Amino acid sequence: MRAIVEYCTHNTAHGTEEIIDKLRQLPDCEVYEYGCLTSCGLCYLSPYALVNGESAWGETAEALYNQIMIKIQEIRLIED
Repeated sequence: MRAIVEYCTHNTAHGTEEIIDKLRQLPDCEVYEYGCLTSCGLCYLSPYALVNGESAWGETAEALYNQIMIKIQEIRLIED
């Protein structure tokens, strides 16, 4: 199963663009960019994304990246 990461373009103000670029490098990860994920409260307050439909957030972009990678690892474990 591939990890699907969805993020809001408005959230890049939190510095998420760099981590999204790193996620695009992963062979088992698909990244989709949207104008809105309808989670404006979370998106406005902190770096935020969806991983296979589940919310992931962090106080910094790097913290968000770590949370996304935890979720991706969980997906990888399910496959094994």
